[in-house]
Amino acid sequence: MARPTNRLRALRLGLWGLVLVCGLGASWLFLSGPAQQPTDTLGQGDYRLDTTAGAPFTQASLRGQPSLVFFGFTHCPDVCPTTLGDIGAWQQALGQLAAGLKVWFVTVDPERDTAEVLGDYVGWLPGATGATGSRAETDKALAAFRIYARKVPLDGDDYAMDHSAYVMLFDAGGRFNQIFAYREPHDQVVAKLRRALAGNG
Repeated sequence: MARPTNRLRALRLGLWGLVLVCGLGASWLFLSGPAQQPTDTLGQGDYRLDTTAGAPFTQASLRGQPSLVFFGFTHCPDVCPTTLGDIGAWQQALGQLAAGLKVWFVTVDPERDTAEVLGDYVGWLPGATGATGSRAETDKALAAFRIYARKVPLDGDDYAMDHSAYVMLFDAGGRFNQIFAYREPHDQVVAKLRRALAGNG
């Protein structure tokens, strides 16, 4: 018979697996839903979040340079650090073409992710800024970007966040361009980014 600690470990791993599956499912729905909503207003809204750079994150923050926007949380065990690592690899492959590419990491867990915590989490990634705020402002941002996010209780008082797991690209005018699915092949994403950043798609 498994010891209690082993059962708890197995339960925890199972819950994290469920979080990953649900996050990927949300990405699939965005990508392939037959009744997709128009994307011309994606990212637009009256949200106002605090950032690790000091300036607020609003819909105006998407204008002026191309931007990658990813929603996640710092306690994420797999999807978020993997995605940030992928973004870093994209930047490296793009070279100078990535110099003007802004990266926004917006938390879905503002209760734990303060600006200071986010600064430590994304500080290593070139051009990356973290964004957080009150639950009300975070919910506005989630709605504006049509991001799915839900708290998933774990053992004790711990919890995880089930959330959309894709990266969104916006052009320099703040208009939505396309999304990159979680773990989409590196070369495929880099090719798409090259075309988009060169103004060809």
